[in-house]
Amino acid sequence: MITIPKFVQWLYPERIWAFPREQNSIYLTFDDGPIPEVTPWVLDELKKHNAKATFFCIGENVQKHPEIFRRILDEGHSVGNHTFNHLNGWKTEVSEYVDNVLKCEEVFNSEFGIQNSELLFRPPYGRISSKQAKLLLKEGYKIVMWSCISYDYDRNVSEEKCLQNVLRSVRSGSIIVFHDSLRAQKNLRYVLPKVLEFIEQNGLLYGKI
Repeated sequence: MITIPKFVQWLYPERIWAFPREQNSIYLTFDDGPIPEVTPWVLDELKKHNAKATFFCIGENVQKHPEIFRRILDEGHSVGNHTFNHLNGWKTEVSEYVDNVLKCEEVFNSEFGIQNSELLFRPPYGRISSKQAKLLLKEGYKIVMWSCISYDYDRNVSEEKCLQNVLRSVRSGSIIVFHDSLRAQKNLRYVLPKVLEFIEQNGLLYGKI
């Protein structure tokens, strides 16, 4: 299933799954960066189309590559917290998980002055327990999920299948998940330029969360 079933969204209404279709916008998101092998290329492609996106960054990667994170900010994109170590919430104790999110936040704050009240959060793998989510919401985070996932990271998914995963599911208001990661880069380099062209050819706008 490429799109998220409605009943799942109804179960967790406090999480952001999509935006109103009336806004006529598509919301591009990129998880797992920043890394020098992929993220600068993504930024170059977005710039060609004057497109804005939201990058859900791993704290450890931001710490390793602050110059790329700074470029994301300088070019007008949004950023979000994706934990410090890409933790799976279903396999992590509540306190350890929240502490890891806050550790990522501290990197954002100490290096770039971004406060938690300004931050978006996306759980790695989409896996987060209700207790973890409740505590993060209490901290002021907005938990952003998605309505369309490309499966660019899945090496069993061909480039063309990855593209069709997006084109068949995307509509105004959709939040699309890509990954600026080594695992995803083969599919991403094929798919992203074509998706950007599709958005423009269909008169849609680029939304920024």
